[in-house]
Parts: sequence; structure tokens; C-alpha cells
Amino acid sequence: MSKNEAKTAFAGYPLLPLRQGVILPGTMSPIAVARPVSLDLLRSVEPGDLVVVGFQIDGDAESPVLGDLHPIATLARVHRIEYGEGPRAKVLVEGLDRCSLTQTVQSRPFPRVLITKVTDTDDDSPDARALAASLRERVAELQRKQDSGLDDERLDESSPGRLADRVAAGLPLDRRRELEVLMTLPVAGRLRLVARLLAEAVELDELRRRTDQEVRQRLTKQQHDAILRERIRAMQQQLGDDEEGGRTSELRERLAKVDLPEEARKTVDRELERLERLNPNHPEFAVAQTYLELIADLPWNDRAQAKIDLDALATKLEEDHYGLHDVKRRVLEHLAVLELAQGHRGTVLCLSGPPGVGKTSIGRSIAEATGRPFVRIALGGVRDEAEIRGHRRTYIGALPGRIISAIRKAGVKNPVVLLDEVDKLAHGFGRSPEAALLELLDPEQNNTFTDHYLELPFDLSEVMFVCTANDLSALSPPLRDRLEIVELSGYTPDEKLEIAKRHLLPKALEQHGLLTDTVRVTDEALDRIIGGYTREAGVRQLGRMLAKLCRSFALDVAKATEHRIPTAVVEADDLAERLGRVKFFDEVAERTTAPGVATGLAWTPFGGDILFVETSRMPGKGRVESTGQLGDVMKESVRAALTYVRSHADTLGVEEDFLEHADLHVHIPAGAVPKDGPSAGVTIFSALTSLLCGRRVRSDTAMTGEATLRGRVLPVGGIRAKVLAAHRAGIRRVILPRQNEADLDRVPEEVRSAMTFIPVDDMAEVLAAALEAEPAEPAWRPTAESTPTATVPTA
Repeated sequence: MSKNEAKTAFAGYPLLPLRQGVILPGTMSPIAVARPVSLDLLRSVEPGDLVVVGFQIDGDAESPVLGDLHPIATLARVHRIEYGEGPRAKVLVEGLDRCSLTQTVQSRPFPRVLITKVTDTDDDSPDARALAASLRERVAELQRKQDSGLDDERLDESSPGRLADRVAAGLPLDRRRELEVLMTLPVAGRLRLVARLLAEAVELDELRRRTDQEVRQRLTKQQHDAILRERIRAMQQQLGDDEEGGRTSELRERLAKVDLPEEARKTVDRELERLERLNPNHPEFAVAQTYLELIADLPWNDRAQAKIDLDALATKLEEDHYGLHDVKRRVLEHLAVLELAQGHRGTVLCLSGPPGVGKTSIGRSIAEATGRPFVRIALGGVRDEAEIRGHRRTYIGALPGRIISAIRKAGVKNPVVLLDEVDKLAHGFGRSPEAALLELLDPEQNNTFTDHYLELPFDLSEVMFVCTANDLSALSPPLRDRLEIVELSGYTPDEKLEIAKRHLLPKALEQHGLLTDTVRVTDEALDRIIGGYTREAGVRQLGRMLAKLCRSFALDVAKATEHRIPTAVVEADDLAERLGRVKFFDEVAERTTAPGVATGLAWTPFGGDILFVETSRMPGKGRVESTGQLGDVMKESVRAALTYVRSHADTLGVEEDFLEHADLHVHIPAGAVPKDGPSAGVTIFSALTSLLCGRRVRSDTAMTGEATLRGRVLPVGGIRAKVLAAHRAGIRRVILPRQNEADLDRVPEEVRSAMTFIPVDDMAEVLAAALEAEPAEPAWRPTAESTPTATVPTA
């Protein structure tokens, strides 16, 4: 005994009580520890220390005392301690000797006990040696027949008593038998007991093997399952409850009638065989059944009897949409190519324009005119490519993507699918739904489109895809490259008048239960609604105003006797009572009464719009400030315009030192709205020149174009939308870059004839056309009257 072990024996050994299991001497065994007292014990010992492993009589006792333990315990050596998550640990111990528990010398923080070692009796007797030799031979025989899991070398080196303990530890014994071996102190009796237990274990193992072999010979697994299924089905039929079997048979019949590709047919056969083997209560049963139902529902070879009658389509588009001549022509050209070139995989149409101009309804009209089903897929806010391509079936609650679901809903493989608001796709972390559209909208690839849920190629080449968008700049270049862009810039007032008379007003009257001859709205009243109550590129707000007008008459009808009122004629002067005060006024003339204010034209995703550039000069030290939530490009336009004015001060009639004792402020109202882009360059230049030379900008003139440091005017985009916005605002003169003059062909004739367009190449031409001839006030004398006050709309 070492010095440390002698000290431990004198002070008492730490006691580790076990609820289950037995540690026999001469064996190595792991012990799971969770009791707080036992964990305290493990923290106080190290590998190599000795502990006493006691065995509880009642495993439910939480704090066992000496009387709760069997009298014989095992003295063991700690080899390794591992701590897990939470209050748990695992200790590996080696049983050394039997011992009897004599006295408790400590209870907290963990018990310590005094022991008396128990030595094996008659360990070297002839009887014990003979029994040990017989047991070794039996174990060796078993080891030759099969792997018994016993170590021959360790058994050969063992004494008779230790041999019995090690063989017992290798047998599948319950705790009662293990305790019986531990408590048997005579070695000969222990060897006889272990030999008997070994014989029982061998007999049970052989019985199990014989039974398994007989079962395998009698029935294969498939036959066994088939018989069980037949029995279950027979019992369900007798009970009148064979619903699942009927569904499976019905599903098999449906799938047999579907004309599937070869790859899909192999998948269906495999999944059907798997479905029939599954228990209806198994979770995978519903997953497999739902998958097969999707395959059965998809139109693999079902087509609509599509007809491309260009005259009928032209008539349908004309009935449903007034104006939009360029758009209608482009749609007819697209369908004419599909008619002449059978099997031609043309480009995908993308209708781009502000809200309310009829993009979605054009797609519906195409479907009705060609006899194809129409399906709309809203893509606004979709942030995961799995929404487009589906979720894999390994996930709980997996579903097919929106594309395959839309084809399933249409019931044919050649519908018209409208991908609405394609520019509103969101971008999640590491997931781009836009990327999933690249294969879908590529005519060279979508004939083998693969949904993650379906996991089979599906031919989408016959689907007519139509996309809609408000802002094309939000689309990635690869996606935009796959689209044929058709722009819808908006409607003129005359077109809105006709749309209101033909479509919006009759629809509003019908929706509100009013007869068409009950309420009549004059053209003057409609013009007042279009110009004074709405200011938009489309007609959505106009429809809301007409609905509000009809609601006011519906209230009168509901209050009237017998729900009847005389026929009402709505004049322009009656609108204030029905719709409230006018919301929009012609403020261009008011804003440009003082020098330093110019009217510009801007493009937004919601159509064209006008903007005012206001400038002011005050005493200072040459500081230039720009406000109105301007972007970097627009701020650079301010600096470029100021540099040009300073470098051409003599030509413009401006003092060269105008910045030495003055500050300049450039402001663009509607400060809550971010603004950017180069097309306001000529407007900023004109406003600064007007301020510094004292000449007002003409109130009937608006302008657009990018200005360079050399005074050149460069072309910009969105000319049609900008011209329509100027026309809506009452402006009749527009200054634009000469290189944009060809874009005026896309402006409606009634707008072109009502306006004057001045194409320019440089800033000198801009000033000659924009500024009034005589100064409104002396130059470079800023006063309170000459400094315009910015009028910012309130939110």
C-alpha cells in the first residue's frame, strides 16, 4: 500500500453509491454520475485515487446511508473523469477487491467509510483449479464458434476467483445475477454459479439464432409484409374502414392514365411501391402520397387549344385598353412571330411603367384572346429562391415552388403566366430569388426546369411568361437581358377622359348598384377630376375618385323614398360638394415669379414629375449649400453649374467676384423625397444664372438635360414620361437635349400639338430660350424681395 493510500484508508474511503449496475473486481467499467453529492466526490479525487463503489438496495433512495447498501462493495481505482454539459459526469473505474462496509466516518460534502477487505476463500484449492480449467475450455470453445466478446489472454492469466468475476462481467446478466456473483465469496461456488449462467446465456443465444433462421426460411421480408398488409386490408374491409387503401389504389389508377416521361415514370413506380409498404400512420406516408398527387395533377402533356387570331386579339386589346398603341403593336408582333414560326422560343415580354397604367390587365387580355388560362404570380417581397423553385422534401412541411404550383393550378402546360412586380423581389441573406428566375425566363433552358420539391425536369417552354415592373433599374443585368422591355409611360388627359367614360365610370356605377342612366358626369366635370383631384401617370387614383363620387350618390339613393332619385347630372361646379376641395393647382407661375427659380422635369418609377430648383443669395464668405435630400450626382451637378457660371461670368453678365462676399443656397423642395440623377443639370444652371443676373425664368417653360463643364447639353432618359408630366402640370414649352428630339415620336400627337419643344446643344441656347429678356431687378443686389422663399410640401 502506498503512503497516499494508507492515509486514505485511515481517513476513510470516498463512497460512490450506485442505483443500477454492479462493478465486479478485475473489470473496467464507466459510471454515469448526476447526483450533486457524487459530483462533489468526483471533484475531490484524481485519476489513481481509490473509491468504494457501493450498491443500493433501493434504487429510488436519493441520499443512501450504510443501511441502504448491500454489505459487500467493491474497492475501485479511478482511471478517468469526464464532465459533460450540465450537472453530469462520467468516471471510468477499475474494480480491485471485494470489501465489506463497516462504518461511516463522514457525511458531508460526500460520505467516507471505513472498510474491511474480503479475500477469496479456497482460491487455490484443487476443486477451484479444476472448475477454472473447465470454464476456460468452455469459453475458448465459444470463442472459436462465435465472437463471445471475452478476452482469452486476460482469462488465461486470471486466478480462479478473478476468472469467475471477469467471465460474469462479459455475460448479459441482470443486476440480481450480478449481485449474486459479487456476494458469493467461496471461489468454487462462484465458479459453479458462473458456469451455470454461461450455459444459460449460450442456450438462449442458440434458441434466438434458430428462431431467426426458421423465420427467414419460411418467409422473406416482402412476403411477410405483403401478408400483413392483406390481413390489415381484409380487416379494414370487414370494418368498412379501408379509406387509405382505396386512396392508394385510386392514386395508382390516376398515375397510370398520365402520359409521363420515362424518368418520371420510374420515379412514380418507385414511390408507389414505397407508399404501399408504408403504414398509413407512418409520417412518411402522407409525404409520399402528397408528392405522388402533385405528379398526377401536373399537366405533363395537356395543352389548351390555343388560337392566335391577331384580329380578335387586336379587338380585345382595343376593347379593354384605350390608347397604348405602341404597346398593343408590340404584343401583336410578339404573337405573330409565335404563329408564323411554330416552336419558336421567343423572348419574354416585360411591361414596364408606373402603377395604374394597365400592365396586369394587358396580360389577362392576352390570355382571354388566345384561349389560354391566366395565372398571376405576385413576386413582391419574395426573398427566398425556394419560393420560386420549391423546398426539398427532406424538410418538414415542404411545398413546391410558385411556378410549379401555378402550372398545377392552370391545368395545362401552355398557360399565360404573369410574373407581377418582378422588380420588387427582396434579397435575403445569401439567397437571391432573382437568380432562380434566370433559368425560368431563358427560352433555351426552361424546357428542363427542375423544382426542388418535384425533383423531375418539367417543360416550361410552351408557357407564355409576361413580367411587369415599375423600376427597371432594380433588375440585375442578367435578368434584364432575358426580357423584352415594353414601356408604358402613362396616359394623356384626353386618354384618361376616354378611359373614364368607357371603363372606369360604368364599372364604378355597377359596383355601387347604380344604373348607368341614374348618374351622368359631364366631360367638364371629368376634366376637373383628372386635373384637379388626381395627378398620376395611370388611372388608379382616377378610379378611386369616381368610386367616391358614386358612393355619395349611393348614399342619396339609400336615403330617398323607395330608393329612387331623379337622374343626376354632375357638373364641374358640383364636385366640391361631392369630392371636397380641389387638391392640385397650377403653381408653376406662382413659383417662378422671382429670379432664381426654374422648373425641371424628373422621372420616377411612378411616372414623370416636375420639380422646382430654388436658389438664394445672401451675405457671406463664398459658401455654397445644397438641400432637399439631394444625391451625390445632383450635388455634383450644382458644383458643375456653379463652375460654368463663374468661368463665363463676362458672357452671362455676372460679376466675377460674386462669391467673395456672398453665400449661395440651392434647394429643391419636397425635402422628404430623395432625389438624384444628372438630368437636373440644365435646370440648376438656369436657376443660378437667373438669380445672379436678375432675369426670371419663363413660367411656362420646363427643362431637362445633363450639363457639362463646357456648357454642352447631354441626352437623358424618360423623355415621354417627362413630357406627359409637363403637360399634366400645364406647361406648354419644354427645353430638351437635341439628341433626345427623336424620342418625341413616342409622345402622343395631341400632346405634341399642344406644346412647343426647343432642342438645344449648349447652355447658351438654354438661357436664350428660358430667361426673360429684361431683368426683373438689378443684378447682384440681394434683398428680401429678390430672395425667394422655398415652399416645401408638408407630409
